[in-house]
Formats: sequence, C-alpha cells, structure tokens
Amino acid sequence: MSWIHELGLRWPILQAPMAGAQGVELAIAVSEAGGLGALPSAMLDPEALDAALGDYRRRSARPLNVNAFSHVTPPVDAAAQARWQASLAPYYAEYGLTPPEPATGPGRRPFDAETCAVLEAHRPAVVSFHFGLPSPALLARVKAWGARVLSTATTVEEARWLEARGVDAIIAQGLEAGGHRGHFLSDDLSLQLGTLALLPQVAAAVEVPVVAAGGIAGPRSVAAALTLGASAVQVGTAWLRCPESTIRPLHREALASDAARHTALTNLYSGRPARGIVTRLMRELGPLSERAPAFPLAAAGLAPLRAAAEEAGSGDFSPLWAGQDTSGCRAVPAAEQLRWLAGDGGP
Repeated sequence: MSWIHELGLRWPILQAPMAGAQGVELAIAVSEAGGLGALPSAMLDPEALDAALGDYRRRSARPLNVNAFSHVTPPVDAAAQARWQASLAPYYAEYGLTPPEPATGPGRRPFDAETCAVLEAHRPAVVSFHFGLPSPALLARVKAWGARVLSTATTVEEARWLEARGVDAIIAQGLEAGGHRGHFLSDDLSLQLGTLALLPQVAAAVEVPVVAAGGIAGPRSVAAALTLGASAVQVGTAWLRCPESTIRPLHREALASDAARHTALTNLYSGRPARGIVTRLMRELGPLSERAPAFPLAAAGLAPLRAAAEEAGSGDFSPLWAGQDTSGCRAVPAAEQLRWLAGDGGP
C-alpha cells in the first residue's frame, strides 16, 4: 500500500504550505476534501502554532502536514543593513516615510526545540521541511511519534542527501514553482532544473517516493507528473485565489491579470530566491541583488514601505508570490479546486 493510501487520501495531491498566504482554513478545506492540507509554521511563534494546530484538530480529524524551515538565522550585518536602507531610501522619501530601524529579529523561525515541542503535543501525521533538514536530534524527535518526514530537493544531489538522512518522501521542486526555492546544498541557481527535467531524474536516483512540485497548474499537469514517476503532486499557486487563502486583494487581482504571466526569482523580499510576479521593486533594483540582506533579514526593511504602498492601492513593493503557470489559479472554493485538479471537477 502506498503512503498516500496509508494516510487515507482520496487523491495524491498535497497543498503546498505557503507562509503568509494561508492559515488553517485552506488546510482544513483541502484535507476534508480528500487531499493533504498543510500548515506553514515559519511565521508563527510557538503559542500561535499551538493555537492553529488546536483549531485544526477541533475541526478536522484528517491528516495534516506541518511545514518548517531549516535555515540558520544569520547574525545581523550592520553594513549590509545600511546598504539595504540606502537602496530603499528613495522609495521611503517618495511615500514620506522614515526608514525603520535595522532588523534585529529573524522574521521567520527555523525549526527549533520549542517548535518541535509544540508538534510533539499535536503529533501531525506529516512534517515537511524546506531548506534541508533540522539537526539529527530534532529529526529523531519528529520520527519518534511516527510522523512521515518530507523535505524539498531542487537537484538530484539534494535528493540523494535527503534520502541518506532518512526522509520518507522527497519533494522535487522544479524551477517553475512559486515562493521560496528549497535549495540548501548550493546557492547556484543554474544547477536547478524545471520540473519535467528534475522529476524523472530524482525518481531514478532515489528509492523513496517522490512528490512533484512546480508548474502543477491543472489536471493535465497532475497526470503528467504522475506519469513521470511522481507518487503525488504538491500544488501551491493554484490555491491562491481560493476564498480560503489569506492573500490580499492586490495579490488576487494580480494573479487574475496579464501581469501574472511574468514571474521571476527575486531575493529582494526576504533575502533568499523566491518566485513571484514582477513588481516595480524587482524591475528597478533587479530581481536578484547583492544589496538585499541575508535571509530572512531583508523583509523588515520593506514592511512599512509595503504597507504604505498597499494602502495607496499599489503592489509595487509587495511579494506577489506565484509560479510560472497561473492558468489554473481559479477563484473557487478549495474543495472544488481539488476535485478539478484531480480530474473529477468538470472543465
């Protein structure tokens, strides 16, 4: 019996965890409809994570994937922060804002003992990681309650590394995927492949199940990924216009516009490459810039500017995360979207 059937899923479709774009509502909707819902933890402190998991369990008995980041928070580099503020100064002047104090906090939490303790209390069926894996001791604690462990690979080398460390399945993330890249062995983006090239190579290189991610935008791409060796698919962008997502109206409008046809990898919004719709900030500073502080310290400098611009009706400084194919990003309930992705929901 496959791991998908062992989890009791009706369809081999995983909802991608999308920090800042969703809460428990989307996870519940997908899980209750027969997929695997996910809850991102990187932007939640332990108290908020505990509350979210409690809310999920009160409302659903279905399996859940809790996702965490495995990055190492860098020390604050005063010189890098000063360069970043100098780059943003003209925009702050444009909006009549005073630049904020340099960031001193992480903004996004890596998986740590506190987060692990919260998960131990709730025992989610699946725990997935982005940017590698946590320490062996923390990983052992996750496995001790019987959780299936997934992590993202953007290259064959990363897939082999993850398999050697005991993951139960590998998410092969193609270059088309929206949001943050999951790479961790090398920062060289030229090593990363599109999904159609990466997926069969990873499937041939490892013995554990492989989940396809990136460019999965409709029932035909779901079927294609399964044909190429995936045991399941992970879908992110296609859920963003569903009412259960928490993205802002500007983001929803951009996803439904011609602007969504042009996406790029950018490190401006967080300090690490992530794919989103091209914005004014990306055009004027260049989507990938050495001026952005290391992940995740870039975000704080943009926060007041983003808020002011959005208040004025502009998404010029907002991270409008999206994959390369937004054609399946429909404004329908998540359960209906899941059935459609599975080929069971009409045209």
